Amino acid sequence: MPTTTLSPRSSERLDLTGIDFGSFADEPLDPATLRCLRYMHDVERHTVCYLRDVLVTSAHRDVDLTTFMTFWVYQEHWHGEAIGRVLEAHGEQGSDARAAAVRGRLGWRDRLTPLATMLASSVSDHVPAVHMTWGAVNEWTTQAAYTRLAERSGHPVLQELVRRIARQEGGHIAFYAAEAKRRLARSRSARRLTRFALDRLWAPVGSGLMPEEEVQHLARHLFSGREGSAAVDRVDRRVRTLPGMQDLDVLAGAARRLGVAA
Repeated sequence: MPTTTLSPRSSERLDLTGIDFGSFADEPLDPATLRCLRYMHDVERHTVCYLRDVLVTSAHRDVDLTTFMTFWVYQEHWHGEAIGRVLEAHGEQGSDARAAAVRGRLGWRDRLTPLATMLASSVSDHVPAVHMTWGAVNEWTTQAAYTRLAERSGHPVLQELVRRIARQEGGHIAFYAAEAKRRLARSRSARRLTRFALDRLWAPVGSGLMPEEEVQHLARHLFSGREGSAAVDRVDRRVRTLPGMQDLDVLAGAARRLGVAA
């Protein structure tokens, strides 16, 4: 049975009506928030490259999945563009220039990733289950990060922008989580492979793309302290609702490795 997915009607680009980017000239963001926004921008604009890695697997034969991912990458692009406008309002380079710089510094690992994913898919039919579960974890984490950034910044314009982004991320979560549950529920092998991937290989979205010190900054800035720990726990509780993932602490484990203080 097809999973509920994004449709042309429900997948518009991000609505920026009433977002006053000029307000940042009078009330600029603090350096720690801007540093997080640079990270988020670069990850959002790299989404099309993550799509590349999925489409070289057997997932490309799934019409429902590819329909969703077409609109998913479209919306993520406009999330990056909106964040780019915030950065431009602070005198920084625009979205296209930042995206080009990020892709320009990627090395051999980026070129080999599609090949490795394709080879893995050729020996296991369950790689799409891993991708869908991985995507759900990434989207849960991303939504939590946006929410925490809004809370920590205290800037009303940024808070409204981030609220709109997080709302669209909610639609992405719905698809990924439903697909992950469906694929994991029907196969013990898929559960075992996915569990191994999350337990041994998963790292916060942007790891490998962004320098390690930037991953550490974002994790420590957004997920330290009581409120940050609560956000981490909420994500892990959601991961544990997936078949076969009941006792994992994916985000908490990553937080410990990154030196996030509880």
